[in-house]
Amino acid sequence: MNENRRSFLKKAAGAALGIGCGLPIRVDASTTQLAMVVNKKKCLRQEVRQACTQACRRAHNLPDLSDSAHEVKWIWTEEYQNVFPDQTHSHDAQATKEEPVLVMCNHCTNPPCVKVCPTQATWRREDGLVMMDMHRCIGCRYCMVACPYGSRSFNWQDPRPHIPKDENGRLPSDYPTRDKGVVEKCNFCAERLRDGLQPACVEAANKVPGGEGALTFGNLADPNSEVSRILKKEHTIIRRPSLGAGPNVYYIV
Repeated sequence: MNENRRSFLKKAAGAALGIGCGLPIRVDASTTQLAMVVNKKKCLRQEVRQACTQACRRAHNLPDLSDSAHEVKWIWTEEYQNVFPDQTHSHDAQATKEEPVLVMCNHCTNPPCVKVCPTQATWRREDGLVMMDMHRCIGCRYCMVACPYGSRSFNWQDPRPHIPKDENGRLPSDYPTRDKGVVEKCNFCAERLRDGLQPACVEAANKVPGGEGALTFGNLADPNSEVSRILKKEHTIIRRPSLGAGPNVYYIV
């Protein structure tokens, strides 16, 4: 690890960046709501979804665990009927119900996970990112129970021995590794935003032929940003809007 985890998180928390029109731009945290738009049709292609998930795993040193019950995941695939149970009905085609959908933390405007955390290990930044401080996490998993989207993973065992390393024994990235007994989740690549980069999944999707625009990230509070332009133009839905959490991941359907 190249830097202390706490200093790393402080740096990430101190930067608010919005990505619009494919270029990183600095924005005032008081006028920022970072959001993601997922083009469901473009993400039907396995190579697009795989590029996104693998890029995320490498960027954040996620472990490869054989036991699916202990899997640590930040971005993954679920069937449409499970992602949008309130958007399906008995007469939907079975193929539609089973379509793969990329899911991640929704970085809610009103995140229920933040309200139940007894140690403030999870909090919402001014730019809309819902963050995790693994030093403060005591492993109570209240946040996992409160999250209606299943967006959090718990480290049931020490994940570090299960992180794939290169031939020289080096980790895929400098992102801080975690301990047993803590919760983690997608952070919209706060560490990359700090450095003026797009989230790893967005960058990876755009590199796949035909995957351009599968994921778009930016400042929803900026009416001229690419995410704002897309939401004005396309029909989009969010996950379980009736719960009032206010997800900031939108899906073009």
